[in-house]
Order: sequence, then C-alpha cells, then structure tokens
Amino acid sequence: MTGGTMARSPGETHIAIAGAGLVGSLLACQLGKRGFRVTLCERRPDARKAGFIGGRSINLALSCRGITALERVGCADRVLSDAIRMPGRMLHSESGELSFQPYSGDPADAIHSVSRGQLNITLLEEIAKHPNVDVRFESRCVGADLQRPSLVVETAGGSTEEIAADFIIGCDGAFSAVRGAMQVQDRFSYSQSYLDHGYKELHIPKAEECGVDPSKFDGFAMDPFALHIWPRGHYMMIALPNADRTFTCTLFWPFEGPESFAELDSTDKILPFFEKHFPDATRLMPTLVEDYTRNPIGSLVTVRCSPWQQNGTAVLLGDAAHAIVPFYGQGMNAGFEDCRVLDELIERSDGDLAGVFEAFSKSRIENADVIADLAIQNFIEMRDSVANPSFQLRKRIEHALQTLDPAKFKPLYNLVSFSNMPYAEAKQVGGETVKLAQSIVDSIGVEQGLALDDAALTERVLALVGSKEGVS
Repeated sequence: MTGGTMARSPGETHIAIAGAGLVGSLLACQLGKRGFRVTLCERRPDARKAGFIGGRSINLALSCRGITALERVGCADRVLSDAIRMPGRMLHSESGELSFQPYSGDPADAIHSVSRGQLNITLLEEIAKHPNVDVRFESRCVGADLQRPSLVVETAGGSTEEIAADFIIGCDGAFSAVRGAMQVQDRFSYSQSYLDHGYKELHIPKAEECGVDPSKFDGFAMDPFALHIWPRGHYMMIALPNADRTFTCTLFWPFEGPESFAELDSTDKILPFFEKHFPDATRLMPTLVEDYTRNPIGSLVTVRCSPWQQNGTAVLLGDAAHAIVPFYGQGMNAGFEDCRVLDELIERSDGDLAGVFEAFSKSRIENADVIADLAIQNFIEMRDSVANPSFQLRKRIEHALQTLDPAKFKPLYNLVSFSNMPYAEAKQVGGETVKLAQSIVDSIGVEQGLALDDAALTERVLALVGSKEGVS
C-alpha cells in the first residue's frame, strides 16, 4: 500500500526525499536512525568522492537551532570541532577603523562559521551508518506525483525513473520540483520576491599571501573570531573565516543604479572603486580583479507558500518551503529546525505520519514567515544601522539589561540566534526588550550614553529600570 494514512512501523514505511543538501541529508539521518526505509535523491555527484560542488556560499553561520538539530543525530560535536567561533561583528569604516560589537551580553553566546561542503560531507558520512537509507546521486528530481505518491528523477544518463513510496518529502531548494507539483493543486498559496540587491563572492587568502604577519592572527589576515562587516549605507560587504585560514567575502550590492554591479562594467573600474570604499580589505585581496570578473552575481529570493503538505503523503522542508535571504544567518538553522520539529512530532506520533505532516505544516508556517521578515529587516541593520551611534548605544543597553536580569530581559537577536524559542514568540518577547532599550536611549541621550563605560552604563540602566517612574 502506498499513499495511505494508516499508521505502520518505521521498517514497513518507505520515504523518498528529494535533495541531499544540508536539510535533506540531516532529515535522512533522522529518519534512518528511526528505522524508516529511505531513498534520498540528489542531482549532484557524491561529494565524498567528487568534492563539494556548490554554486552557493561556501561558509555558513551555525547557531543554536542548527546545533540542537545536529545533536539529535550525534553530529554536533564533530561539526563544531571544525567551526570558528564568532562572538560578535567587526565593523570596518571607510577609513579602515575597526569596531567590535558583541552579539550578546553573555560571553558564552556566539555563532559559528562552518564549511557548507564539509558539513554536507559529515552528514553523508552519518547517513552511511544506516543501511536502510539508499542515497542515489546524479538523480535530479524533476517532478512528483502527489497522488501515488512518487518522485520523478532524471539520471546522469538522461533517463527518467519514478520512485514510488509511502511518503515523499521535498528538500530540493528554493526552486523545488516537489513544490512545483503542489503549486498546481487547488488552494495552494505561493509567492516569491527578489531583493533589488544581488551578491558576489570574493576571497581573502592566508596572511602570508597578502603581506600580513602570519603570527598576528595565527595565519589569518584579519581577526578570525568575528563576522566582518563593511557597512556602506545601501550596500555592504561581509567576510566569514574559513578553517584553512582564508576568508570568504560576500558583496551585497544593488543590481542597478549608482554604486552597483551595473556600474562596475569594466575591469579598470574595479580596483579604484574598492580602494575608495573598502581600502583595508582591498590590501588583502591580491586576486580581487580576477575574482570579481570571474565569479557570478547571485540573486536573493524569499519564498513563501502554504500549506507545506498535501494529501498527508507529501511535505516540504527547508528552502523548498521557506527560502529566506541570508542576513540573519538563519537559512540553514531554520531548515535544520524544520528537521528537529518534524522528528519530535514523529517521536510523539505513534506512527501516524499523515497527522505529523499536517501538524508540522501548521506549526511552522507562521514561524517561517517571521524569520523571513526579520532577515530582510536585518539587511538594513547590517548595511546601515550598525554604524549608527544610536543603534550602537541601544545594543549596549540591550546587553546591560540582559546582564542585569537574563530571565526577564531577552534581546531579539539573542532569542533568534541563541535559543530554540519559536521565531514568532521570539519576535514578540525580544521586541519588548528592544523597545525598552530604545526608550532608555531616548532617556539618556546618545552622546551622554556613549561616553559611559560598560559598568557606568549598566549602573545607569539599573537606576532607570529600577525606579518607580521607570522609562516611557
């Protein structure tokens, strides 16, 4: 029997997954660990043999939600052992001045730079421990039959195969073929929207390759324990450290208009532009012109849809259900959280996967919509607000409040990045702390507040919060 809703044991249940990227691979690990018979289809060759073939960012920011999901399959410690801890942002002004902004008032809080390729390989290695999981590489999902249900895959030789299963799961990215089959169903809502900005990746090599003393940052050209940001108003550049002591830089620029990708339309314009706007980074980029010319411009899309499941036999996870822009560092983490939530529902389901898919879809859509909105808002914060004195003071006050009473005062960024609180709840709870911090900024005044050291600022905040009058 296929496509039924009758509860059955995991060993009797066949689940076909489209996409062995990060989310699909983690999900296959979880389902394999529970004893389900899984077929995992992936368009790319086996990264363990061919090396990781991407086309997307080579490093990602792993935080609490993703770590919690990895813990469920026993991979968290292995992944974190190769990660680089980043407890804050390092801001680069146009004159080259540096300023560090911690992410949290708790020094234990940090995000972690991880290699997308190595993380994918680690998950594939974990999958290999489960003989009940069959991974089919060079098998691209091109469609799905939601009634049967089945996945339609195209092999490397160009032939087409239909993989029938009891349940099918789409983890095949923002342009998901499984979601495409859902989109022609009645009462299925779908939207996609693009930013006017795109992105391009550049490279900062090891210290010795760009004239920096290797002993200064242990072989890195810059401090590796930070996410570096060059905020420039309507555009920005960021850099994340890699385990090989290089940095991957990502430009986020408008496609058109002044100071845009369209403006740098010849090689002789590239170096002068970077020397003017990113002088300290330019000195560390010996292959800048070649990298800029060679590397493609990517687009930034937000995908929303509802419902995420059809007929109790098909469900979407990760970017297939909710692609978001990368500015909160939550794309992978939200996808991994999908896996965790689904796994927890399966654990409590007594074998009723149809009911699990419906409950999962209902519980996750609101949270996915919230983080999609927050990611877009955070783009404005990263490219512009982080350099604003009022914003900088508000962040310090948020951290002071957190230090005074971490149970009561929970900043929004902390709840998103350093907790598993559902995104919708985090927005509400964290928003109250942000609002309070801003009212204290208004009460103290930006100039006066910035003149106080951390201890004096915390004392002033305590006096305001503890007073009978409070703050307005």
